[in-house]
Amino acid sequence: MFVIGDIMKDITRRKFLIGGAFLAAGAVSGCFRKNPIYREAKETLNILGDGKIRFVRQHIGKSADTRKILFEGAEELKDAKVELKAENGEVTVSDAKYTPFTDDSAQRHLYEAEINGLKAGKSYEYRIVTASGESEWIKFHAPSKDKLTTLIFPDSQSADYSSWENVAQAAYANNSDADFFVNMGDLVDNGEDHTQWEAWFRALTGVEEHIPSAPILGNHECYDNKWEVRLPNAYLNYFPQPDNRSKEFPRYYYCYDLGECRFISLTTEWDEVNGFKKGLLDEEIEWFQNEAVKTDKKWKIVFMHRDVLQYRIKSRPERKEGISEAGEVFMPLFEKHNIDIVFTAHLHTYRNRGKIKNGKHGENAPYYILTGVAGDVRYPNLWTDHALDRVVAPQPETDNYLVMRIAGDTANIKCYRDDGALIDEAEIKRS
Repeated sequence: MFVIGDIMKDITRRKFLIGGAFLAAGAVSGCFRKNPIYREAKETLNILGDGKIRFVRQHIGKSADTRKILFEGAEELKDAKVELKAENGEVTVSDAKYTPFTDDSAQRHLYEAEINGLKAGKSYEYRIVTASGESEWIKFHAPSKDKLTTLIFPDSQSADYSSWENVAQAAYANNSDADFFVNMGDLVDNGEDHTQWEAWFRALTGVEEHIPSAPILGNHECYDNKWEVRLPNAYLNYFPQPDNRSKEFPRYYYCYDLGECRFISLTTEWDEVNGFKKGLLDEEIEWFQNEAVKTDKKWKIVFMHRDVLQYRIKSRPERKEGISEAGEVFMPLFEKHNIDIVFTAHLHTYRNRGKIKNGKHGENAPYYILTGVAGDVRYPNLWTDHALDRVVAPQPETDNYLVMRIAGDTANIKCYRDDGALIDEAEIKRS
């Protein structure tokens, strides 16, 4: 969701969030319905003897040969481990580190195990073992070296996470060969509300056990239950991102390599964080230029939450279109360091801009896509089309997801509605 202060400085954030201005599909941002479907629903649990675990998932590693397996216990578990079985039947065992945290008065018994030595294109199985027993074997594959399939989900923040579940499940069912998925920030509507995180994870049952996630930080991860800004505590605990070697801002931004791609996940939430810790943006820019872009990979692809363009608002004629603050900061750097593709979010609308250089369309430039919406918080008839938009999703918009397939010098990107209808397709060739 966009920064309210940029649009309506004369009203408070809370009044804006609960007001009727952006009612869409029965959902108002800030009004997650804490009804029995999430408060009291039976958990999806794997039974390990007399122990219980839930939300088993994979998380992206620094490179293709490694990833993390995470899960939650209903209570602290004894002797928790992860067993990895290769195609030849060889089994290796990794200890699961206990990483508990408490947020929103809810204690999380979180476990994390790293598995290494994965071979490109090979199939594997893993299971969780404790002193009480073991889970079923769960299948997955390691990405190949010469092709890669990525599922990309826009903002999934919701009032009722059934829409997010429909999008995620449809995307994976139609693309079961996917190597991993990205969520573009604003995973949840309120970053402190533990019931929203439970709803978000539950929607991914049957997906993230099999393919790793690579989420990025959005501004809604930085709100507490009173809709005041806070540090994104739950997000930082739930997602052990690849090490960015930062002492002050670990897990805020990161990069990783898969196939012939260097993926760079940036944070654009420096305004939210600055009230608690200074220096995020300066540190991130230095890291981006001196580490993230230093690679011999063929492709360099960026994911960031806030969009690079500023849109006019139909009810606010005084607001001009142009480049956003995030765009002013990063677009020159993307051009300087030959970034191939940039995916953004935040505005809950799908827009394909094509290649942009020096503020206008051009060649030998990054290709920009604003990814859309994957939850039920929608903004019908809000934005006025930008001069740099080349493709706009049919209005009013419903949920969508993207599939990016990269092979050799070609990236094919398709945007689908959750019912499978194709919205847009782009093919990008490296020169």
